[in-house]
Amino acid sequence: MTAPPHARGGRREMCRRRTTNGSAQGAMYATPLVNGVRPQQDDLAGAAGADGWSTARLPTRGETDLALRTVITERQRRYGAELRAMREAAGLSVREAAVVVDMGQPQLSHIEAGRTSLSPDRARDLLKHYGCTDETLIGALIDLGSQSGKGWWSAFRATMPQHALDLAELESSARSILSYETFYIPGLLQTPEYTRAIYEYRYGRVGDPAAAMAFRHERQRILSEEGGPECHFIIHEAALHMRFAGIEGMRGQLVRLLELAGQPNITIQVAPFAIEDASPYASLFFIAAPSAPQLATVGIDHPKRSEYLSTADEIGNYRATFDHLADISLRPVKMSTNPQGHAKRDSWGMVHHIMYQL
Repeated sequence: MTAPPHARGGRREMCRRRTTNGSAQGAMYATPLVNGVRPQQDDLAGAAGADGWSTARLPTRGETDLALRTVITERQRRYGAELRAMREAAGLSVREAAVVVDMGQPQLSHIEAGRTSLSPDRARDLLKHYGCTDETLIGALIDLGSQSGKGWWSAFRATMPQHALDLAELESSARSILSYETFYIPGLLQTPEYTRAIYEYRYGRVGDPAAAMAFRHERQRILSEEGGPECHFIIHEAALHMRFAGIEGMRGQLVRLLELAGQPNITIQVAPFAIEDASPYASLFFIAAPSAPQLATVGIDHPKRSEYLSTADEIGNYRATFDHLADISLRPVKMSTNPQGHAKRDSWGMVHHIMYQL
């Protein structure tokens, strides 16, 4: 007789965890037996996940589930957090929600914690049961949970910290990016010379400067890709006056800003020192939003890590802050050939003025 869903994980065997290069480690994790049978070794070996652990499949209702993760990315954490928030808004307990998709309470708890995934069909069933009728949001959430986590950033797992990998993954799926910077040119807009100078004079040791530079260069590809995100950058005037990259390096960086501002998907504004009736905003941040704006993520950079915020209030507050900064900053850089287009003080004129002073 087939065991009920909540009891299928009762008997466990130990399987070796696989590293990113496919070798086995001595550390163990538990993989449940399915009807007394362990998944075939070929299935385990061929399903190494992006996070470096085996993804042994446990068939249930014709779908599959993944083994528990040892590393939880920001995307995976966000997916689970959104499911939990919707369940709580619907007034359901974990046990009650688990019954809807024919699984045990512990498994749904692991999904909400980002430790494992949920099939698209089950996710849709849950979201409908929670009362979600927004098809755009449902589709975006299912996509959030279905992504493999593999991308160009996977090649940097051994050399870059997890928060940097999370940033690259967030940017790769974003439909819009809003960025405010105070003392540096945003990473997506930097020239190689400027980036090299940052790592050369950076406070604190960088593990692999060459890898960090290559990583930043790869991030910039989204600006020119077909279907890339709409990007709006606000850069404080202070960043334009910095000369740690040298005179020629900084001049080249300012020219690069003007070139990028000519792309239809890029808007660049300068927040001048001379802003009146508004105190300076010192904290740099960005907002990356997928097709459903409710799933936007706010990122706040720190020297050794990044902090990610995702509640509706947090997203709303930072969006309002960005909109206010855009209102009080100079008009965007526009590559107009008409001199009358720059008759009033604007970001284009500010960048040119500083460049000619170098």
